[in-house]
Amino acid sequence: MSSAAQTWLAVAVYALIGLTVALIARRRMGGGVNEFFLANRGLGGVVAALSYAATTYSAFMMVGLAGITYKLGVGALGFELTYLGGLVLVVFFGPRFWLAGKRFNYLTHAELLADRYQSPLVGVVATLLCLVFLIPYGAIQLMGIGYLLATLSDGTISITGAMAAACVLAVLWAAIAGLRSVAWTDALQAVVMLISALLVLGFVIQRGFGGISPFVSRLNNEVPELLSGAGLFSFNLFIGLSLPWLFFSLSNPQVTQRLFVPRSVVAFKQMVGGFLIFGFIYTITAVLWGFSARLLLPDLAAPDLATPSLLALPIVPQVLVLVVMIGILAAAISTIDSIILTLSSLVGRDLVRNGLKVQFSEQRELRLGKWVVVVLAVIFFLFGRWAAGKSGLAFMIVPLSSAAAAGLLMAVPALIGAFFWKRATGAGALTSMTTGAVLVLVLQFSDLKPLGMWPGVWGCIVCVALFIGISLMTTPPRAKAEEFIGYLERELPRYRFF
Repeated sequence: MSSAAQTWLAVAVYALIGLTVALIARRRMGGGVNEFFLANRGLGGVVAALSYAATTYSAFMMVGLAGITYKLGVGALGFELTYLGGLVLVVFFGPRFWLAGKRFNYLTHAELLADRYQSPLVGVVATLLCLVFLIPYGAIQLMGIGYLLATLSDGTISITGAMAAACVLAVLWAAIAGLRSVAWTDALQAVVMLISALLVLGFVIQRGFGGISPFVSRLNNEVPELLSGAGLFSFNLFIGLSLPWLFFSLSNPQVTQRLFVPRSVVAFKQMVGGFLIFGFIYTITAVLWGFSARLLLPDLAAPDLATPSLLALPIVPQVLVLVVMIGILAAAISTIDSIILTLSSLVGRDLVRNGLKVQFSEQRELRLGKWVVVVLAVIFFLFGRWAAGKSGLAFMIVPLSSAAAAGLLMAVPALIGAFFWKRATGAGALTSMTTGAVLVLVLQFSDLKPLGMWPGVWGCIVCVALFIGISLMTTPPRAKAEEFIGYLERELPRYRFF
């Protein structure tokens, strides 16, 4: 059987299994937007943890992080560990999101902001930020799938064809049973991702280098520049990529929405702890993949081809290659599912219902969300196909991810203020998010880095200054601030989160 036939067969088997799981999940599905977008706030800890992991660690990790390691070296490990370090924010803010979601029935973080600041326009702006900056992040999932399937099929499967197939599957998964089907399939996919990645690493180290000691020796002798200090990362490059990643768990709506779904405090703890363990192991594995590819395949045309090219080597058993391929494919589709589900909930709830004041039933809101899922999938595909035809560092998967995270970072000061600063105002939130986002876009599209600092860094500086300054000059919604923050201050001591 040809490599293309094997690849398509593996994809077909995966699609059939995923469809079965989604249909089973649908049987337990209730009605309404809370059920569709939040699984009725009732996920168990293990499923929530594995779903969180599969959503976060997708094409970005095994394709993107391996690629940036291949190109720039050990600084990629520090860059990704910054994200894991940022989980302290989940420990600190996560319980507050969970409690506020249960008390005020928030569907999205934008709805939380709009209610806290008593300004529907704040929710609209937060939604627009997500729509603009999550397009690149959703598209890179498709790019990773395209690179992977095209390489493993020896080019007989086109990047465009692979991306189109992934879009169709993503829409099916999201539409059948919403977050419940996505979470159930995520749980299985995360286990496959981790075990298969570790097995491939073992085969590569043993068959490609003869063991861990020769592997380390070759790294030291052949590419010492990738191991020294931060590797080939410059300071500004490292900070520019890492700063948005540090706040990823607060800035990305598909992640903050996950903070609403654990069914209990115990489930919440299991979600965070399980994700932390999974993330550390998966990060180390992805970095070692990148180094292995650099030694075995030193002349790749593009760094993002490191993982697909590594898997195409004869030292990895074909069956395992197909399993890993499905694991990466599944994780990438899971991320797309989560993003389009979250964005569709933002459009229906925060843009149309609360922003435009369109009065419709919950069922009509749900139907609108399902149509938005299809539209977003098409947009992701078009952007991904365009970016896949570009070259250079800016169009690698990791920089594109960081660029998306930089724009979303502009909502973080408003979120922190919502939970801790009673003096914070809607005017401060609106001005800081809008100005910061425009600045990030201008700097990114013009490829300007004043003083060598990346757009996300400048955006963060301006955003924080404006949020504090404008809030001090305007009138806060004192009654809501007292109700919101006061409730959290009273209730948190009753729960033993961490």
